[in-house]
Amino acid sequence: MIKYLGSKRRLVPVLREMVGAFGAASALDLFTGTTRVAQAMKALGVEVTAVDVSRYSEVFARCYVETDARSIDRRELSLAFEHLEHLAPVDGYVTETFCRRSRFFQPFNGQRIDAVRDGIEREFADHPLYPVLLTSLIEAADRVDSTTGVQMAYVKQWAPRSFNPLELRVPDLLAGSGTALRGDACALAPVLGHFDVAYLDPPYNQHRYFTNYHVWETLVAWDAPEHYGVACKRADARDEQTKSVFNSKRSMPAALARVVADVECDLLILSYNDESWLALDELLAMCSHHEAVQTLSFDSARYVGARIGIHNPRGERVGTVSRLRNLEYLIVAGSRAAVSRAAGAALASVA
Repeated sequence: MIKYLGSKRRLVPVLREMVGAFGAASALDLFTGTTRVAQAMKALGVEVTAVDVSRYSEVFARCYVETDARSIDRRELSLAFEHLEHLAPVDGYVTETFCRRSRFFQPFNGQRIDAVRDGIEREFADHPLYPVLLTSLIEAADRVDSTTGVQMAYVKQWAPRSFNPLELRVPDLLAGSGTALRGDACALAPVLGHFDVAYLDPPYNQHRYFTNYHVWETLVAWDAPEHYGVACKRADARDEQTKSVFNSKRSMPAALARVVADVECDLLILSYNDESWLALDELLAMCSHHEAVQTLSFDSARYVGARIGIHNPRGERVGTVSRLRNLEYLIVAGSRAAVSRAAGAALASVA
């Protein structure tokens, strides 16, 4: 799984216990990101719908949520990986843009990324293996990048992992079916239908995933975009249509309230934390149309970039991080019986 701002890796065991105890057959992961939570729910046998606005998230969802491991021809998959591994290096867009003009990857890995990405598009664009192969490439690139965890900048000196050769690995696919959707949560929430469980993990602040992970956006789009700045961000990052209402302090509260109201579910789980724009009482008010609402709090280390420190666009450390830990909230809403069952399972899992 790639390094990701706002990853819920630490909460996955708790969420898994909650969904399992509730006995959900269907679930919605509306801001799925890397699909970590969606995968955990699918592993329980739940029919998951994973939604996000990002291109790379859609690819992950098509790989881990929509693809049924039982439908994959393992010999064909092995041959595809073998073929991609043996492609000759290509000095292409990634090498020029993300290795020379910026320093996200070392050139020898950039040439491998260019070769493999070209090969996937040329030979597998309309193939069921396409999202699996593309997911493998993004994860492989993430393991050899030279960043603090986001792509707004790169470190001044090459990160030790960047010296490792790019290695494609077969993703851990799950049996079962699911649905991957790319779209805006505000537009989709009213039309997705009913779910047993809905999990919402919205953006918390002004930091945009479109720019934080612009390299992954480009690897998926494979459109050789014009770019700007030291980090060679996509030129369309300046366009209004790539900006989310969830990254604006002015528009985010109303947008989240609308999504919470529009989602149809028996059990709502809203993820948030204590360093974000909304106070806990505001979140509870949003969920008050449900019969019962309960808050669970978990002490957590902040994202890896916070622990590494604050760096300028040249990768130089320039500031001091205010704190290294925060409180992660899970606001659980639904009927009294549903909330009691889910919250009880969560508390038991951390006891």
